[in-house]
Amino acid sequence: MSRVFNFSAGPAALPQDVLEKARAEMLDWRGAGMSVMEMSHRGKEFMSIAEQAEADLREIMAIPDNYKVLFLQGGASSQFAMVPLNLLGGSLSDKRGKADYYRTGSWSKKAIAEAKRFGEVTVVADTERGGKFTSVPAEGAVAHGSDAVYVHYTPNETIEGVEFPYIPDTGNVSLVADMSSTILSRPIDVSKFGIIYAGAQKNIGPAGLTVVIIRDDLIGNARDGTPAMFDYKTHADTDSMYNTPPTYGWYLAGLVFDWIKQKGGLKAMAEINQRKAGKLYAAIDASGFYSNPVDPACRSWMNVPFTLADAGLDATFLSEAKEAGLVTLKGHRSVGGMRASIYNAMPEEGVDALIAFMADFEKRNG
Repeated sequence: MSRVFNFSAGPAALPQDVLEKARAEMLDWRGAGMSVMEMSHRGKEFMSIAEQAEADLREIMAIPDNYKVLFLQGGASSQFAMVPLNLLGGSLSDKRGKADYYRTGSWSKKAIAEAKRFGEVTVVADTERGGKFTSVPAEGAVAHGSDAVYVHYTPNETIEGVEFPYIPDTGNVSLVADMSSTILSRPIDVSKFGIIYAGAQKNIGPAGLTVVIIRDDLIGNARDGTPAMFDYKTHADTDSMYNTPPTYGWYLAGLVFDWIKQKGGLKAMAEINQRKAGKLYAAIDASGFYSNPVDPACRSWMNVPFTLADAGLDATFLSEAKEAGLVTLKGHRSVGGMRASIYNAMPEEGVDALIAFMADFEKRNG
């Protein structure tokens, strides 16, 4: 078997150590005589898996005691609705609450569109220029409404490769973040946020699981008529087991959390991730053949888009890259070009291999 370097934006690569451990435990988890996929979510075996996963996540992220950790289904896209449903108050027949949103890329655009179904949304910053997103607002440049219930932003825009180099200061207004593509890539101060949510399929585990970290005071405020499955209190009161949760995804996430601990925690992850991104951007910037459209101050550590000087060579680049064991480098259809997603599980040697291939391709085609 020969594994490739998978630069997919999600579902993304998982650490090989995690996959090997899951393989070893596939048929018989620690003497239980069955796979984790076959376990009752309420049985003592799976309960121990779930509890350890949460404990490890709390440890590596230093999550304060006044926050709940929820393991849910529905992806980050469901959170686009769950956040306003739980924070804006009122009932399903009105739009009473107000929220401020940053519009800095494709995913924040979708979050805004969904929130407008449930409340009054003020776009406090919009960085789209000529149909493209290549930057974020300068720190301290955005004023937030005094009547906003919360402020929402997307720290890293996966498609455009745009990242906030700071956490917005929202004063006493709760800050909500879609961290799907940046969670666990570096240490953060969880206490600065009201809600952090993240689809698992980039830096946590397989698709089908969503992690929500929510401050206690934001639970129990869902608007009248909110379905039980969209009420955070439903899941907080039942330890994320109101219904059958995505058990195998939860298990694999736990293996990833343990892997991060063994690697030295989020500080070690940050050092590796910054180094990987730095050398890839340096190679792009030093080239006359490749370019990156993002303001250097706002470049993502996790998603690196780049274009070739001649777009007519894109198909050849992708084909030859695949032959070299470098796959899923095609950029999102809305942006074009290439995109290398270099999440925690992408080893540094994978980035080195991509840089070497890019240099060789330029030499032959530039």
